[in-house]
Amino acid sequence: MAQRKKHEQKGAPPWLVSMGDMNNLLMCFFIVLMGDISVITQEEFYMTMSSFKGSLGILTGGKSLSPGRLSELGQNMMALPSKDKGKTVGKQMKRALEVFKPEIQSKYVRVMEDERGLVITLASDSFFDTGSAALKEEIRPVLKKVSEIIRPVNNFVRIEGHTDNNPITVKKGYKTNWELSGARSINILRYLSEEEKIPPAQLSAVAFGQYRPVDDNNTPEGRAYNRRVDIVILKEKFVEDKKIKGISRPLPDEEWR
Repeated sequence: MAQRKKHEQKGAPPWLVSMGDMNNLLMCFFIVLMGDISVITQEEFYMTMSSFKGSLGILTGGKSLSPGRLSELGQNMMALPSKDKGKTVGKQMKRALEVFKPEIQSKYVRVMEDERGLVITLASDSFFDTGSAALKEEIRPVLKKVSEIIRPVNNFVRIEGHTDNNPITVKKGYKTNWELSGARSINILRYLSEEEKIPPAQLSAVAFGQYRPVDDNNTPEGRAYNRRVDIVILKEKFVEDKKIKGISRPLPDEEWR
């Protein structure tokens, strides 16, 4: 008796293809909903909904959006802006390690990534005189390299001034470490903005004084590490050009949210 040959199916079964299409469409739909819904108009909402017609087997109509700002949504997931933005800090981290290689070896600069984003740490003893916020000449080529890291991205950049816990002894107009750390971070901000033409709205300056140490203030080495300025390219915090009810972005606390 002849044996019946089993029919071998090649490729994915039809139901899996349909299910994959449905999952992609649902993913696109929820990305829109979870995004900045305040800027989606009623017309754009209907455009998005129209992309579902005919794709789930129960609705009628076309399978593509009308031409417009959202027309590619669902057709090309790889083109979503958030995909590239999410990789910004990682790319700049690699570039910073290359650009600052001489300074890192000389321990003038440290580069790391933490929960804030990409952190470029400048050793204050190398770039400021004791008790002074005036930029030394040695810091200018370093800040030029910093600007090369910042310029290609639109992430917010926060410049954080820090000191050790020794009280101010050299009287140069600063009564406490708060004023000294603030003046140093502001002077770096001004140089990046005025000399290197980094957009001012992208920058902010913060004074932490002696209250955010990274090492032990009871040793000379620890105090030297604590005297620093951190230039932080904030992770997933981007300058936006949009306007909300006539108020230009960025909003006052936008990079902190």
